[in-house]
Amino acid sequence: MKKFLLTLSAISAFAVAQAHAETVVADADGNGEYSMEELKAAFPDLTEEVFTAADTDANGALSADELKAAQDAGNIPA
Repeated sequence: MKKFLLTLSAISAFAVAQAHAETVVADADGNGEYSMEELKAAFPDLTEEVFTAADTDANGALSADELKAAQDAGNIPA
């Protein structure tokens, strides 16, 4: 019975961890900002319209702050 409860606890803990896992966005070119291509690798459903709206300084890339703001607003998944 103890083995069963330990196994069940481990499975439950793993499921909760997976539910709270965050998507990691890789800065592939190391420039400190995220291009549309870098974000599409993490978020395949990202549209050009959402990206452009999130790019508040209109430099063609998202800073970490712009990405966080878009995620906080629910425009890009967290």
